[in-house]
Amino acid sequence: MSRARDAQRSAVYDAEQLVRTMFDRAEEREIRVVQVMGSQITLPVERKFASLKSVQTYIDAVLALDWVATTWPGASRVITVRARSGSGAAHYEPDTATIAVPLHHGNRAWALRELVVLHELAHHFADENEQQHGGAFVDRYITLVGEIIGSEAGFVLRAMMAESGVRIG
Repeated sequence: MSRARDAQRSAVYDAEQLVRTMFDRAEEREIRVVQVMGSQITLPVERKFASLKSVQTYIDAVLALDWVATTWPGASRVITVRARSGSGAAHYEPDTATIAVPLHHGNRAWALRELVVLHELAHHFADENEQQHGGAFVDRYITLVGEIIGSEAGFVLRAMMAESGVRIG
């Protein structure tokens, strides 16, 4: 499979890190209201996972949603979740439809969270020659976050992507 150059990868990751930090701070402080681009937003709760099995159960449930199945034909393809060695990043393996998730880094399971899993799921629905973190990917990712975690989360992710100069759509 030949994919186009991944020109906005680092900008996507930077924007995602901002969003994950917002969610982490909201959880730590138990204050879910944040200011984003002049709007007060109440962040919804982001699911965290205890194990690979719970990630697999979540992925299976998302793929079974009617709107997901009608929006992306790839939803009919089963995804496998496995542990990833190292702790730097999760990734999606298109040849085997596998999401690889690092389990722990410094006694934290940073990747066992909904935002990371939905990012990898957005890769699953990509066209074969699509840029990995291009506009179509970002649009899918924001749609998944907005519909599954909540519209507020989708708004925050879209705002941070736009603020980071990421092309959407």
